[in-house]
Amino acid sequence: MRAARIRFASRTLAIAAALPAVLGGCGTLAPVHERPAAPVAAAWDTTGVPADAQPARAAADIGWREFYPDAALQRLIALALEHNRDLRVAVLNIEAARAQYGIQRADRLPAIGASANATRQRLPADLSLPGQGRIGDQYEVAVGVTAFELDLFGRVRNLAEAALAEYFATGEAHRAVRIGLVAQVAGTWLSGRAADEQSALLERTIAAREDTLRLIRLRFGGGAASELELRQAEGLLESARAELAEAKRLRLQARNALELLVGQPLPADAAAPRLLSQTQLPADPPVGLPSALLERRPDIMAAEERLRGANANIGAARAAFFPRITLTGAFGTASSELDGLFGGGSATWRFAPQLVLPLFDGGRNRANLDLAEARRELAVARYEQAIQQAFREVADALAARGTIDERLRAQQAQVDAAARALELAEMRYRSGVDSQLQWLDAQRTLLSAQQGLLAARLAGASNLIELYKSLGGGWLEHSATSAASAGGASRPSPVRRRRTPAVPRR
Repeated sequence: MRAARIRFASRTLAIAAALPAVLGGCGTLAPVHERPAAPVAAAWDTTGVPADAQPARAAADIGWREFYPDAALQRLIALALEHNRDLRVAVLNIEAARAQYGIQRADRLPAIGASANATRQRLPADLSLPGQGRIGDQYEVAVGVTAFELDLFGRVRNLAEAALAEYFATGEAHRAVRIGLVAQVAGTWLSGRAADEQSALLERTIAAREDTLRLIRLRFGGGAASELELRQAEGLLESARAELAEAKRLRLQARNALELLVGQPLPADAAAPRLLSQTQLPADPPVGLPSALLERRPDIMAAEERLRGANANIGAARAAFFPRITLTGAFGTASSELDGLFGGGSATWRFAPQLVLPLFDGGRNRANLDLAEARRELAVARYEQAIQQAFREVADALAARGTIDERLRAQQAQVDAAARALELAEMRYRSGVDSQLQWLDAQRTLLSAQQGLLAARLAGASNLIELYKSLGGGWLEHSATSAASAGGASRPSPVRRRRTPAVPRR
């Protein structure tokens, strides 16, 4: 008889342990995920964009080492990806989300544990069968399952699915931070180069105006120029010196911002002054199709993952209306004496299933379901908002790209015209045909035109960076095609559904 009871207890615990696999095919009450229609146009407006900027390869497949060909910039990006604190926070968020998913996933399996108990108590006379007080001992060792829920309606599974979706969303958020960091480093570095060129331009301007001032002082000493002309030349020189001080401030601030992004002091070669016109700029990134953006932009993919998680939370909220079955059981040995704990006749077992059916909860389950459905609608709105924001960023970058070449041509023509006008004004002033005012005004016009050309060049380079980032470029270190030919030396591919996000080592 005792052996039969032991076999029955063993079979009961085995069935309890196997139930998760048997019930794994049970249905779920979560809504079926359907990607909402993209609330944007089906094609880009590429008016003015060069035709060779739209090859078959997507911008997201171009590694940042190929897109940014300058070796000094590549070194800074590599340092930033290794030491930037915002990127480190994003990696830690992935690890935290992965741990949370592990907690939720563990609830789908029974928790099996071993326990050992020793109890010593005194029973009073009126509770003791012999009618007199006595002291009793009890020792027990058991292995069992504690409060395992049979997930008949998918409540636990949907909670795990929601945690998994959040895990994937944090992986996409890490990609977004990485892509944004690459663009920030490149943009800040180019701004510093533009400030260097601005300083060099103003230094040349100051030297030319100092020569002008010396000439006017000689003419003033000889009585050929008035004091008004002298003071105008002095004011023009001091104005250039003030602009040079401002350009130096911008250069130092760009360096400080770059050090913050890189996460450490800049290397000596990166801190040395360098002109924007001497910098190798990136080429036009490929635009591709609008539909590809849904699979390339990490912020869009993160919003879709959170929409999946919202659907899973609805399933968990719906399952709360149905009965919940939990199993608790144990098999072991018990004895009133320690040396008899493993002796004959000491086997013991417990099996305690529990069924809980919600009858009245004051509307809690209904409110939880309403909350889950409202959050799903919020997730849909945020997903559509992410798409619209991404498409606007690309459209704005394309609009700027379509006009930047025309702006550069106009600015260069303005500089050429201003330079020739300055030559003529100087010749007419020295020959006494015109007053000094036309000459000084021509100097101001040339400097303004040169500064406008520099700003246009910086805007063109910044536009390329923004377009590359808005199309999802900057996640890969090496291009997909070149990495394949080099034996797969690229960074991990973008996160896809049902793939675990890669967590870089810190």
